[in-house]
Amino acid sequence: MAPRIRFKDPWREQRLFFGRLIAAAVVIVLLTGVLVARLVQLQVLNHPHFAGLSQDNRIRIEPVPPTRGLIYDRHGQILAENLPAYQLELIPEQVDDMRATLSALAELDLIAPGEIDRILALARRQRRFEPVTLNFRMDDEQVATFAVRRQHFPGVDIRARLRRHYPFGAATAHTVGYVGGLSARDLERLERANYAGTSQVGKTGVEFAYESLLHGQVGYRQVVVNARGRVLQRLETPAERPATVDGRRTSRLPVPGQDVVLGLDIHLQLAAIEALAGRRGAVVVLDTRDGDVLAMASTPGFDPNLFSTGISQTDYQALLSDPDNPLFDRALRGIYPPGSTIKPQMALALLHHRVVGPGERLFCPGHFRLPGSSHRFRDWRREGHGNVDLIEAMAQSCDVYFYAHGSTLGIDRMHEFLSAVGLGERTGIDIQGERPGLVPSREWKRAAFRRREDQAWFPGETVIAAIGQGYMNATMLQLAHSTAVLARRGVRIQPRLAIASADPLTGELINLPSVELSQVVLEDERHWDLIRDSMIAVTRGARGTARLQLRGTSYLVAGKTGTAQVFSVGQDEEYDEDEIDERLRDHALFVAFAPAEAPEISIAVIVENGGSGSSVAAPVARAVMDRYFAARER
Repeated sequence: MAPRIRFKDPWREQRLFFGRLIAAAVVIVLLTGVLVARLVQLQVLNHPHFAGLSQDNRIRIEPVPPTRGLIYDRHGQILAENLPAYQLELIPEQVDDMRATLSALAELDLIAPGEIDRILALARRQRRFEPVTLNFRMDDEQVATFAVRRQHFPGVDIRARLRRHYPFGAATAHTVGYVGGLSARDLERLERANYAGTSQVGKTGVEFAYESLLHGQVGYRQVVVNARGRVLQRLETPAERPATVDGRRTSRLPVPGQDVVLGLDIHLQLAAIEALAGRRGAVVVLDTRDGDVLAMASTPGFDPNLFSTGISQTDYQALLSDPDNPLFDRALRGIYPPGSTIKPQMALALLHHRVVGPGERLFCPGHFRLPGSSHRFRDWRREGHGNVDLIEAMAQSCDVYFYAHGSTLGIDRMHEFLSAVGLGERTGIDIQGERPGLVPSREWKRAAFRRREDQAWFPGETVIAAIGQGYMNATMLQLAHSTAVLARRGVRIQPRLAIASADPLTGELINLPSVELSQVVLEDERHWDLIRDSMIAVTRGARGTARLQLRGTSYLVAGKTGTAQVFSVGQDEEYDEDEIDERLRDHALFVAFAPAEAPEISIAVIVENGGSGSSVAAPVARAVMDRYFAARER
């Protein structure tokens, strides 16, 4: 009988099943333990961290730009203010194709096509969540155009912002300056974190020089956003309890910029602009007592509001191509031959170095020759002035007197003394752009010219330098400053525009101190009086070159006229103003301080290609001085 074969062992299968069940249970318990441990870690131990991350997915920290400080004149008149405006802004992280979006906006005439590359460059330099301003000032038509197409431009929106406005326009354009769009170059020199959300920055003038005061400190706030990043709600946070998430500060009120008070008198500034109307020129008026700039006008000017709202390429090119160059600050950057306006400083140098005595006379035949030379240096008065002393030479602006004695003084002593009274160097005014001017010297010429034969200093160059021609040049600010040195009997005070800053929250006024420079000391203090008397003779003397223009003033003026050649005339040629191009005619200049007996102001005026300093520049100066003294008497 065959053995029985057993195909199934139920007891063995039962043991195997229970073994597997126990193993599965152990695995499940272990995995459940791991899961519970992980949940405890996430929900309990690391709860603050992940709560913050979750909050960040819903709440974004948005920069709040500070309100820019205001700029006032010395009497509290606003020169730069903030007005509400609608701006078109773009957030790069919410835009898939920046160039396509910008091109579409340009087609709708919401931005200028030429601005696309600049905007792209700026967006690359900023953090992607920071807004980039595309249009600083949208008109009603542009707002409506965008509003009906908003859904086609994710990441682009209209924001109500404050824009900079200059109520006096071109009258203060060069001095106060203007703000413009924040550029990549600006971000390289500024503290980026403090300019988050800011779209404009000072570009020129006071706006640029005092940017750190005017800008303020950026703030932050929390905003609720949806999955696409669009702001749904702004969360208000009490100022006294700044919000924090995971130990990080997430809100802070912005600190507004400080207000800046200038020494500028806007009424005097407008008087200077009015007196220069229709001419290319500049006027600078300084307070001789503390160096305050009371007026600094340059014409023609331009409207700075064009820049603060985003100037178009067409308008900018029109300004650049204008032959009268309205963007050029003639008061601060224009350098001109000072002509006879430096004769008071020259006369002081002659007295100080004892080249001439107070009563010493010299005969003027109408020309001057250097010993051994046949070349004649002509006087402006062809028949000459006869025998003149220093006061008569100054009153009549006798060139021969200064030719002869300037030649004896020599270029070395001339350079040393004129530099000491503030010519040929920057005054150090508190805004950028000032040019230094030039008082030539042997060392300067050796450095300025390459060819050895051009480096030699010739006696004839000393002769023409003595009447402010040749290589000699200066700005109107330097002439006004140097004239103030004469008025203050050698005391030099650095010119300044800003005289104080004010906290907009508390109203606290912080006065800025004036700065004294190196003083001019003479061996004989009576020489100051002699120079003053000679300048009074210019405006009150029987033969003074400005006597007609300053006749009848209620105040006493010590002044000096000047006429500076733009191009040289041959020795035997005559200068005919009617036959030469207008831009080749002489510049008209005038400098003065008043009241002569107790000086309060100094003034320098130039009218480009105006001709005679006495007939053209002196009336401009009188109009400005009349306004100053009329206001003082009220």
